[in-house]
Amino acid sequence: MSSALAWFAYTCLRYYLNQVTMLSQGFNSFEMFVTSSYVALGMLLFPLMMMFVYFLSGYYNEVFRKSRLQEFFVTAASVLFNSLMIFFVALVNDMANDRAYNYEMIMLLVVLLFAMVYTVRCVITSQASRRLKHRIWQFNTLIIGAGNEALRMGNNLNTVPESLGYDVVGYVRVPGEDAAEISTDLPVFEMDEIDDVCHRLDIKEIIVSLSDCPADRVLDTINRLFHLNLPIKITPTLTDIVLTRASVQQLVGDPLVDVSGCSMGDCERNIKWLCDVVISAVALVVLAPFYAMLAVAIKLDSKGAVVYKQRRIGLHNKPFTIYKFRSMVEDAEKDSVPQLSGDDDRRVTRVGRWMRKYRIDETLQFWNVLKGDMSLVGPRPEREYYLKQMMERVPYCALLHQVRPGITSLGMVKYGYARNVDEMIERLKFDLLYLENMSLVNDLKILIYTVKIVINGRGI
Repeated sequence: MSSALAWFAYTCLRYYLNQVTMLSQGFNSFEMFVTSSYVALGMLLFPLMMMFVYFLSGYYNEVFRKSRLQEFFVTAASVLFNSLMIFFVALVNDMANDRAYNYEMIMLLVVLLFAMVYTVRCVITSQASRRLKHRIWQFNTLIIGAGNEALRMGNNLNTVPESLGYDVVGYVRVPGEDAAEISTDLPVFEMDEIDDVCHRLDIKEIIVSLSDCPADRVLDTINRLFHLNLPIKITPTLTDIVLTRASVQQLVGDPLVDVSGCSMGDCERNIKWLCDVVISAVALVVLAPFYAMLAVAIKLDSKGAVVYKQRRIGLHNKPFTIYKFRSMVEDAEKDSVPQLSGDDDRRVTRVGRWMRKYRIDETLQFWNVLKGDMSLVGPRPEREYYLKQMMERVPYCALLHQVRPGITSLGMVKYGYARNVDEMIERLKFDLLYLENMSLVNDLKILIYTVKIVINGRGI
């Protein structure tokens, strides 16, 4: 609404400050100008376009706990981008020969947009902040851990003078955890009850406080929480801060690190999502004729379905169905026991070997990306059968479930396909490195390397 009002105000000022140009274009009155189809279309389209830019900027990703300073700069950047885009799309033809006047008109649009948009945002954020501080708005929070440190944190969050929005409603005891010496009036649940507790108490956030537990147990616990699809925050140790460059969520109260999301900023995350959707949709349309020919070749080469479906584990530890063009003989896995493929696997068909060489069988996963199960770039999804084996040996592989898995990954371009669990673990270090350095630039680099691998036929 504020963008629409700002654009309307600018449209009015634009007419009165540039009447000579308006008259030369046939607009003899203000009423004729604002009721013209050209201006009416702009009144509809430009505010919608601005809203889309605001969405991409990441402003709507976090609704309640917003940084005032970040809100200021995000608003300024998105307003400037919107103003320049509107200028080159619609206003460039109205510009006069006087450059100073043109700059003034652009600045007028920037000032109007920023003043109206930021004022409304500032009021909303201030009201939300006040309601959080005074505990008018609270979010049911569950603390994983029932040790002294966990109970201290819960008590602190519930009694701090200026609330952070956390309303601790209970604790969850982790197997093997040292029992607390202090008592609490809040209920203490067992880890096996976590699903029912989160549903029954309408839990909105989870805080893991297991300072006395070894790292492998903490990681195993976090992995058991991912499927709840809730924000998961931990109290970082010195090792976490030094080795993982932990990002603190707030400066007031105990420092908390979000481990349920990726290291990308909100803006980059939204742009990554947009690129995933657009590129996948275009690829599926462009490749459709080729897919039809490929389907015929697969059918003629061997008996069985054209498309191979398999269950994989994705974002937040949730299973999904991955799609590939079938490259092996039907029923390649005897007795439904998962088997990895090697270079000289006799189960691979003739067409399948060619597809694997150029990784063509994987391109059907553009459909998974379009559905939201996967991304173009991200850690490769594994089957639950192998994930359980990996978790027993390297519990930190649970961290891969912070993000959507990808068609390609740093592990795939630097290491390639894994033929056993040992190689999966070896490839894992590249995917963890990707998680710590996620960015659009790195995604682009990985895509370029993937294209080179495909062109050179080094898929196998």
